Amino acid sequence: MEMKGYNMPEDLYYEENHYWVKPEGDLLVMGMDDFAQRLAGEIVYVQLPEDGKEIKKGKKFAKVESGKWLGKVNGPVDGEIAAVNEELEENPGLINSDCYGKGWMFKIKPADPAQIEELIKGVAAIEAWLTADIEKYASQG
Repeated sequence: MEMKGYNMPEDLYYEENHYWVKPEGDLLVMGMDDFAQRLAGEIVYVQLPEDGKEIKKGKKFAKVESGKWLGKVNGPVDGEIAAVNEELEENPGLINSDCYGKGWMFKIKPADPAQIEELIKGVAAIEAWLTADIEKYASQG
């Protein structure tokens, strides 16, 4: 779905720092959304934690770097890393070219799948959050 010039699929859940989450069987697939990858610029490095690493909702578990930016990746839910997109080691730019597809970052086995309902979801909620962040970053520029 096109929203304020950004591609923000309405069927995804969003973590407040602009990472998307999509249920896939008993796992959650996670990646960087269109707003974040455009703000960051060309992604040059993604820290890929080991499979089995425990993560906590709201706590940093990885980082992403571009030429001008260093970002942290926080857990969207409590759980553990089930898989990482190893293609990003060789080609982190997949996040820029296909952030909702080949540029996925992590697969998470949630400790409590109901925690996903605490994320941002639905057209009205996504639009309000995105609008606020566009204004926030515009005023910082």
